[in-house]
Amino acid sequence: MSRHVLLPTCIALCSLGCLQTLEDQVKKDPNSIVGKKTQNIGQFDPNAGAAVSDSKIRATDPVTAPVSAYGPMLEQISKTHIAHAVNLFYATEGRYPESYDEFMQKIIKANNIQLPVLPGGKQYQYDVANHQLVVVDAPTDAGANSGHPAATGP
Repeated sequence: MSRHVLLPTCIALCSLGCLQTLEDQVKKDPNSIVGKKTQNIGQFDPNAGAAVSDSKIRATDPVTAPVSAYGPMLEQISKTHIAHAVNLFYATEGRYPESYDEFMQKIIKANNIQLPVLPGGKQYQYDVANHQLVVVDAPTDAGANSGHPAATGP
């Protein structure tokens, strides 16, 4: 009988040092983009040669498919949100925003639109000519996106 009590007691005492506190277990990584929002939308320049994302999900492995679908899903949702806001602007004003600045002031800032931060350093940009939001790959040179506000937490 004492063996049956002694073994679980020893295992419990040895494992106490291996467990983290609840606060440590639920602590969020400060570099995580999950739950972060941004109003950082640049102006799209078709002559810049930036790679525009097609927002398609490319899942080849069933185990990692949900993770690989996260970014494209965020892109699609954000594009739909902005398309709706631009269409509402068109319905009320009878025209599309004439410039990037008007888009930012009368659509993004006026409606306090917060878009989710994209993974992989991808960036939102507004295409004035086509009146749509595009997602481009992060620039390779540092400082190409200077002057934009940083992402904010939830």
